[in-house]
Amino acid sequence: MSAAKKKTVFFCKECGNESAKWMGQCPACHAWNSFTEREVRPAARSDQHVRAGLETAKPTALSDIRLSDEDRVSTGMAELDRVLGGGVVPGSMILVGGDPGIGKSTLLLQACREMAAGGQKLIYISGEESLKQIRMRADRLGEFTGDIKLLCETDLGAISDILRSEKPDVVVIDSIQTMLNTEVSGTPGSVSQVRESTAVLLQLSKALTISVFIVGHVTKEGMVAGPRILEHMVDTVLYFEGDRHASYRILRGVKNRFGSTNEIGVFEMCEGGLKEVSNPSEYLLSGRPKDASGTVTACSIEGTRPILLEIQALVCQTGFGIPRRQSSGADLNRINLLMAVLEKRLGLKLGMCDAYVNIAGGMRIAEPALDLAIAMAVVSSFMNVPVSDRLLAFGEVGLSGEVRGVSQPEQRIREAAKLGYEECVLPKVCAQRVGDIKGIRLHPVESVRDAIALIKK
Repeated sequence: MSAAKKKTVFFCKECGNESAKWMGQCPACHAWNSFTEREVRPAARSDQHVRAGLETAKPTALSDIRLSDEDRVSTGMAELDRVLGGGVVPGSMILVGGDPGIGKSTLLLQACREMAAGGQKLIYISGEESLKQIRMRADRLGEFTGDIKLLCETDLGAISDILRSEKPDVVVIDSIQTMLNTEVSGTPGSVSQVRESTAVLLQLSKALTISVFIVGHVTKEGMVAGPRILEHMVDTVLYFEGDRHASYRILRGVKNRFGSTNEIGVFEMCEGGLKEVSNPSEYLLSGRPKDASGTVTACSIEGTRPILLEIQALVCQTGFGIPRRQSSGADLNRINLLMAVLEKRLGLKLGMCDAYVNIAGGMRIAEPALDLAIAMAVVSSFMNVPVSDRLLAFGEVGLSGEVRGVSQPEQRIREAAKLGYEECVLPKVCAQRVGDIKGIRLHPVESVRDAIALIKK
């Protein structure tokens, strides 16, 4: 009896792309002479489960699965818990991405300190920094108590053995681009290494019920470096945003199998680490100028949290043939649309004016509810007439100049009243649903013309 024919496959050493035949140039990464032949040896099902520490799967009735509040573990940081949906789910895998130096390692080390103080067993694994560097950062954050251990290692085989023997509750991998799986060809950080290393950690996480935090590098476009499948494999994807030269930081969830993806967490970078900002509205409005034209307060809803923002606009005559339009924090195309509506419906000569719009504090908001505030700020700057600093405006502006309703108007108004605002410009359809709210006077408007008429001349 002849022996079974061996099955082979060719794969690219640079990007991990596979092919049934050898090719001189990889069609995915365009590298030359990068394909290597490898024999495919499918492992038996039982061998895979034994190696991963998994038991043979059996069907379970949906009614037999019980859930409780204890299924989530608090990180000790309210803002992080908010973004995670109430805490960390045991056995989940969380990917944290962000620009270099933004504070990803600081955030996770600070979360480790709080969880260790709460009785959790943790291992912080770093492939980028030495133990002394981590200790220096830890000293800046404060005193560490509880069961927390540090490990500097990049060999995924050694890490797997340690996790099986230690069986911690939470593990931090900083970062996945430094991990090396010796069973896979390619250098650390390559597509194949990142994909296969994440797969091994995912198996360990589910088999041993370990919550795993993974730090991921980002590309120039701001996306997590590596294969797109990386974000599909994990349970939660968080992005840590903000200007590294500013003090604020925003943690935003873009994927969460256990909670909402609309929540954000706001932090302030201080000398002693990250400080949670429980009232972002008050923080973002601090230092707002008084009696200055081109500034209007708006309200955006991020998840379940209303956040008050300062919209700033500067409109002036252009010195060139083509006017310049620039935006920071808002969609530039939306601003061009709003200025076209103002010019067509109100007759304002904005065609030869430079326009600069900024959301103070560095927030990036794409919600249409900011349309009315942006329009009022542009007109205020164009007419050089200030808007009352105790006035709030929100509403979506259509191409006909009408002001359309937005969601959760009552929450927006109550947040403004809590911070001492006295007037609110809102869509008329929203005012009919809200009614009167004590401490704040409502100005329902049907069109952007009605809202502009409220600007005192």
